[in-house]
Amino acid sequence: MNILIVDDSRLARKELADILADIPSTTLIAEAVDVNSAVAAINTHKPDLVLLDIHLPDGDGFDVLEQSDFTPQIIFTTAYEQHALRAFEFNALDYLLKPVTHERLAAAIQKSISKQHNPAQPAIASAPKTRTDQIFVRDGERCHFIKLSDLRLINVEGNYVRLYFQQTKALLARSLNYIEERLDPSVFFRANRQQIINMDYIDTIEPWLNDGLIIKLQDGTQVEVSRRQAKILKQNLDL
Repeated sequence: MNILIVDDSRLARKELADILADIPSTTLIAEAVDVNSAVAAINTHKPDLVLLDIHLPDGDGFDVLEQSDFTPQIIFTTAYEQHALRAFEFNALDYLLKPVTHERLAAAIQKSISKQHNPAQPAIASAPKTRTDQIFVRDGERCHFIKLSDLRLINVEGNYVRLYFQQTKALLARSLNYIEERLDPSVFFRANRQQIINMDYIDTIEPWLNDGLIIKLQDGTQVEVSRRQAKILKQNLDL
């Protein structure tokens, strides 16, 4: 996979280049520092993937996408989370906040490689989102960029689900089944018909009525686990 890095910071370009050097099947073919050089590099080299910063000296990453004749896959790498919604409107493959870690970049590039090998495959069929991923959620007039490692509980509220993360919560117009299908079951567990928990946040597990369980999360929230789901949890945890 041929990759172009676009960032006006020499240090940021070097950090990304160093990570790419350790990721198989990737080749850094060029670097660019502003909109003009990025557009020229994209049109000339036609990279498979561009690691694109948002803020550039003569514009922004969106200007690059609008002015380029060739359309590569895009992973945004930026220090600013507030542009995530617009980034995904440009069909960005991922949106990584700086400092970019080896784990997150490698996972994002794997998505790019999979999409390159299966161009007709819809994004929804990609690997389930796990603790290293991030999601963008619009709750009314507010927008949230959520690291799934911070998402501890998902709770049904009528025709919506409530997401609990850090000291914040957001309402999402999706069903719990829809959410469950898109999360890694080794991290996110369907405790009952109303709730999904992040197992990284489990504090204690105690027996409950009718062979069920009570899970206490680290924030003190208690979640009842149905008899059927308790059996699955015990198997998963080898209790």
